[in-house]
Amino acid sequence: MTTAAPPLNNTQFPANVTTKNQEQSLYQSSGAIVAAIVVGVIIIFTVVLLILKTYNRHMRVKRELEPKSTKPTIPPALGHKSSTTQPPPATFIPVDIHMQSR
Repeated sequence: MTTAAPPLNNTQFPANVTTKNQEQSLYQSSGAIVAAIVVGVIIIFTVVLLILKTYNRHMRVKRELEPKSTKPTIPPALGHKSSTTQPPPATFIPVDIHMQSR
């Protein structure tokens, strides 16, 4: 007596192939999403950099063009001679405490 072989299930083989195709498309789409995020971050950094450069240039030009008389007058340093006569600064002479009187 011969036994009949069980019939082959042809639907299982294509389902396995479609699962691999879906998995491959998921990997490709996730790679594309990561690439899009990286490109987006680069574009955002570029825009921020350009805005900061423009702001820096604008502020530098504004500082260079503003009148110099708005700055408060700074008194001259001690080493510089000024046109007005000032009394000489008082000199401090420390007294030696351990000095013996004779």
